[in-house]
Formats: sequence, C-alpha cells, structure tokens
Amino acid sequence: MATQSPFLLLEGFLQNLPLPDLQPPAWAIEETQRRIVLLLNHILGQEKEATSRLARQKNRVVQLQWRSFSMSLVATAAGLLDQAAPDAKADLVLALTEESPLALAQALFQGNRPAVRIAGDVQLAAEVNWLADHVRWDLEEDLARVIGDVPAHTLAEGARAMLKALRQFAGGAAAVSAGKAPT
Repeated sequence: MATQSPFLLLEGFLQNLPLPDLQPPAWAIEETQRRIVLLLNHILGQEKEATSRLARQKNRVVQLQWRSFSMSLVATAAGLLDQAAPDAKADLVLALTEESPLALAQALFQGNRPAVRIAGDVQLAAEVNWLADHVRWDLEEDLARVIGDVPAHTLAEGARAMLKALRQFAGGAAAVSAGKAPT
C-alpha cells in the first residue's frame, strides 16, 4: 500500500476548507513590499557586478506576480531597486505558475527553481536571470556582525543541516506521491 504524502493531505484539506478570500490590509502589503525592497537592496549592494548590471537597466520596471499578489520594482541609477509607481507599465512580467503554496514550498525545499511565465523584454529577463544565478545572500556574514563569528557559524551549520533534512524529506515525499520508492 502506497503511503500518501503529508503535503498532499494538507493541501487537500486546505482546499476543501470554506474560507473567505482573506486579503491583508493595504498598509500591511505596502510595508511588506518595502521590507522586501530593503532586503533585496542589501543583498544587491554586496555585489558590485550586480549593481553595475542593474544600473544599466535604470527606470525599467519588473512586475512579480503569484496568484493575487503582485509587486512592481524599478531599477534605479544606483543599481538598486525601488517600488515602481502604481501606474507604471511593466517592461517585464514574471509570474509564478505554481498555484499551490505547498507545492511551491516543496519545490523550493528541494532546491528547485519554481516555474515562471515570462512576458516582456528579453534583455531585461536575461539580466534578472543573471542576478538570480549569481547573487547570493551571505546570511552567516551578516549574522556574524551582530552576534560574532562563532555563534553565527554554529547557527548557520544548524540551519544548513535542517535545510538538508527538509530537502531529503521533501524529495522523499515527492517520490512517494509519484509512486516511486524514496531514495
């Protein structure tokens, strides 16, 4: 008897719940988007090549979409990002095609990129792809500035071990749901 994935059970349960279409308040969405822009700029600011490439795309707008959530970012002359004006026309639209939050999380835990539908400027899409491939956040280094090198390294090692275990679990759950034996 094949064991059903807990992800599929949870997703089926959540889909059958008669929940109203809950939307966070506009101020919460706006503040979250501001924090995302700050985080992205912090990460971009650590990579000179990234800011240089992004500066060449100044005033170009990238719209990110997933389900009913949308966020538009504009490249600045400094090679960073800012929130685009609400009426700004997107030069590039990147839309996640996976509708299920659980399937999306499972793919990310497995280390896979989510499927994205791309519409718009091909050159801008190539630059965004380069950024996604080459820019990484050194969270351990940022954490070391706050709590010191040894505790930051210890926390990072623990987080890497947890992520590895989650990836193995997600990979095993995906194999079980596909009818294959987990490895």
